[in-house]
Amino acid sequence: MAADVGLIGLAVMGQNLVLNLADHGYSVAVYNRTTSTTESFVATTTADQDVRATTTLAEFVDSVERPRRVILLVKAGPAVDAVIEDLVGLLDAGDIVIDGGNSLYTDTERRVEGLADHGIRFIGSGVSGGEEGARHGPSIMPGGSEEAWPHVRDMLQAIAAKAGPADDEPCCDWIGPGGSGHYVKMIHNGIEYGDMQVLAEAYLVLTAMGLSPAAQAEIFAEWNQGRLQSYLVEITSGILAATEDGSALIDVILDAAGQKGTGKWTVISAMELGQPMMLVTEAVGARMLSSFVDTRARASALLQGPSTALDPALTPSDVADAVYAAKITSYAQGFMLLADASNSREWDLDLASIAAMWRAGCIIRAAFLDDIAHAYRDAPLLENLLFDHFFTDAINGAAVGLRKTVVAAAAAGVPVPAYASALTFYDGFRTARGSANLIQAQRDYFGAHTYERIDKPRGEWFHTDWAGTGGTARSGSYSA
Repeated sequence: MAADVGLIGLAVMGQNLVLNLADHGYSVAVYNRTTSTTESFVATTTADQDVRATTTLAEFVDSVERPRRVILLVKAGPAVDAVIEDLVGLLDAGDIVIDGGNSLYTDTERRVEGLADHGIRFIGSGVSGGEEGARHGPSIMPGGSEEAWPHVRDMLQAIAAKAGPADDEPCCDWIGPGGSGHYVKMIHNGIEYGDMQVLAEAYLVLTAMGLSPAAQAEIFAEWNQGRLQSYLVEITSGILAATEDGSALIDVILDAAGQKGTGKWTVISAMELGQPMMLVTEAVGARMLSSFVDTRARASALLQGPSTALDPALTPSDVADAVYAAKITSYAQGFMLLADASNSREWDLDLASIAAMWRAGCIIRAAFLDDIAHAYRDAPLLENLLFDHFFTDAINGAAVGLRKTVVAAAAAGVPVPAYASALTFYDGFRTARGSANLIQAQRDYFGAHTYERIDKPRGEWFHTDWAGTGGTARSGSYSA
């Protein structure tokens, strides 16, 4: 009897997803380019887990029931295209290929269209949760060829994490057409960058307050019992509590953070759409700056900072407010970007459903995702998350601690780019009239780019001959 599903790529995520499928009663054919990896992995499975090794792609394809469901968990980029190219000649019309890696959404759109020419249905699916999630239930975000969804729905929802009051709502639902599934996963990862930076800044501020890693571990554990409850807060507590030879392990870890590109992709997409994904932008920049370890060491001996210590009036409670306000700001920006991308690409994204899918299994799972889901369920056309009454009250309350933290950190020379960005957005967003009128006047002065007036209807454009030498010509050929 043919296998229910096939999976290609037996690295950590692939192996754990196979075991998850097998535990849910699915027979799985597996293939890896290195045959020894396939054989050693299958040898570790139990008699109750129907996992079948194959040694060639042809054997692999022949061993999967039609219409075939083939999951790819290989490195994003050219490797995915290479596997697809090898598969195309072996698959039949109506077969389904699911890319579960972190592919760029534009690559997914290209693959959806390209495989449709062969009659093959393609799904680009974000899978979040790391090794643990893949094994016991990730958040799964599928999009692409919608006609494939009925053939994979039960399987993907069975292996997904569960949330809701009775823990019976699968963190997996259809996202939309084209590359929407991978786009939503990209935004998830961008928000993840922001969450991690926000918590890293809390660690830095608490350290400047004189608190040891062990003391901070207790603070993070306490935070995890309330409004800041999340997977990342939980593991941060565990990290800060870890010791090696009696000393805090965190103190010997080099402060240089890596990245794989999804945060940068989020920032690029935000800039293309004109959306202020400011906090994630700062988080990506902070990782980049962290990589200059030797340069920063030289700079620390040359560049002067304030000699003042951190304001003793600042409390861990203020820092908790800063974390909460910054997170609210970051998610508000993320959902602004999702809404804009949905409109511009005609994806018709269900923002409430996306928030619900992130409640369990994924890296950014957190208690307040329930609040986000409720906000968009109550008002599907909600213009901005900060306009929901719950989040209006929440950020108005937490902004006081955010401001105190930013002021204290700046005065003491402690870098908090995510907090500063969150506060700048909050203040800029609530400012009815800012400084952009001067910028537009400057643009009109040097480039005749024109401007709108507050005493005229929007859409009417005016130009001033500021220097008295430019005449009435207006710019239409370039912008600055």
